[in-house]
Amino acid sequence: MWVFAGGGESEVKGLIPILERICSDHSYERKSPVRRKPGPQAPQVPGYGRTGKSLGQQIEELLSKSLDSGERCDLILIIDDLDCHDPNVRRELFESSIGKVENAAEIENFVGFASPEIESWIIADWDHSIATDPGFRSCHGQMRHWLSTQKAVPFAQPETFGIFDEEKVSCRDKLSDAIIESSVHCGARARYSKGIHTARFLRQISPEVVSGKCPLFQELRIRLAQTD
Repeated sequence: MWVFAGGGESEVKGLIPILERICSDHSYERKSPVRRKPGPQAPQVPGYGRTGKSLGQQIEELLSKSLDSGERCDLILIIDDLDCHDPNVRRELFESSIGKVENAAEIENFVGFASPEIESWIIADWDHSIATDPGFRSCHGQMRHWLSTQKAVPFAQPETFGIFDEEKVSCRDKLSDAIIESSVHCGARARYSKGIHTARFLRQISPEVVSGKCPLFQELRIRLAQTD
């Protein structure tokens, strides 16, 4: 399966491991985000931070390049943070990008979302992530209380967090920023980091637990299980 995803370091480090835990019957090849390479000779390829239309353009470019070189896959898997956008509109955007690539129509595809961000999966399985981590376990209860009362994070339905902001063209408040702020406010031993902690926790959380609280994640899990 070819994996195209938005985001940054956390997606680079943690997404493939959680996909392998969701369904270990498949092999996954990450096509994006493209890891930035240091030095003046680094190829000028799209890097981190792509989402929405920008990610759609990247998918079209990288998919076309891979197919033109003779590579083939069984499924094109796209995963992006929804950032409070309409999932149907975003799904049409990505499917349109695939449709522009010659020969891509012959390959099955699935567009999945982390709503509003991939950190919702970590919120959903708090007990196997933040609650047990050495940097947070001494004050994880305070963090959870702060997130619930100050940011209205719905732990039972984390995918529903956030309100769309017309000016930002994304969520008014970012879930990842709220988690970072909670770690600072509660005096945790570590300041929450997307690159370090999100990537680590994606390797620890239970797909079964997350599925029970995140319907969009459940859709992804079911789709991967159905793929031969």
